[in-house]
Amino acid sequence: MNKPSSTQKIVSLAPMMDWTDKHFRYFARLLAPCIRLYTEMISCQALIHGDKNRLLAFDPSEHPIALQVGGSDPKQLAFCATLAEQFGYDEINLNVGCPSDRVQEARIGACLMADPNCVAEGVAAMCAATAIPVTVKTRIGVDDHDSYEHLYHFINTVHQAGCQEFIIHARKAWLSGLSPKENREIPPLDYPRVYQLKKDFPQLSIIINGGINTIDAAQEHLTHVDGIMIGRQAYQQPYFLTALESILSPNYQAPSREEIIDRYKPYMMNEIKKGVRLHDMTRHLLGLFNTLPGARAWRRHLSTEVHKVENTLEFIELMGLT
Repeated sequence: MNKPSSTQKIVSLAPMMDWTDKHFRYFARLLAPCIRLYTEMISCQALIHGDKNRLLAFDPSEHPIALQVGGSDPKQLAFCATLAEQFGYDEINLNVGCPSDRVQEARIGACLMADPNCVAEGVAAMCAATAIPVTVKTRIGVDDHDSYEHLYHFINTVHQAGCQEFIIHARKAWLSGLSPKENREIPPLDYPRVYQLKKDFPQLSIIINGGINTIDAAQEHLTHVDGIMIGRQAYQQPYFLTALESILSPNYQAPSREEIIDRYKPYMMNEIKKGVRLHDMTRHLLGLFNTLPGARAWRRHLSTEVHKVENTLEFIELMGLT
């Protein structure tokens, strides 16, 4: 039975489709050296049939890093778990929370909350295939399966299959009538329900996710559960990650925003030589100066000027607010 990856408090950056690519993860690691990073969700089908090196490559600086996968077939999930270990990931995470129509059609994501036995079979296969921790990210409910009794049964069933760590988005998911964006905002947050899980399953690692926008809120959650996961706040205001890092490392001296840019430049230059578009990397920097004077000028500079230059390396050298 796989054990949790750590007994210490866990601070992590949520997997976000179209956002937490390898460029953003490298950038995030410059801001926060110790928080746990997650890939975007990658479907089992993509990993089986796609370019595995392109999909799974990451920079060594990204450790600790988890691969999040979407799937429901035990054999496919076992194969993906094996790949995760081969590529050097520290954890493999099963997505049981995404509510998008495309994901539902593939029978992955939040719809699986209605079938705990299916999730348990997949988790058991993954645990048997790898020595790295197998974790599950889920919601507090889905559609009409939204009672605490159902959540308790789901967690207990999947735990018995070998999962020791659950990341709980403290909202239910509606699979029809709400878009993925609305599912992140409209269903009300129910933090006490996640706290109750920790009371009922003290042996498990329970990590809470959803609507955590301040350090005070993060610290409060950590008095009830084992960890926190931050999503959109960390993308909209990346420098917030330095404050999160201070939870893990109280003596952490955060680099300035300008220092972060200087450290990111060599990475961008190296990636450009591989054929990566500059915009694919600078888009992650748009919110770096949010809340400070000059933030709008910085966003405008990155959003408009990057498309005008011919010499992208020179543009990187000139990046700044002046």
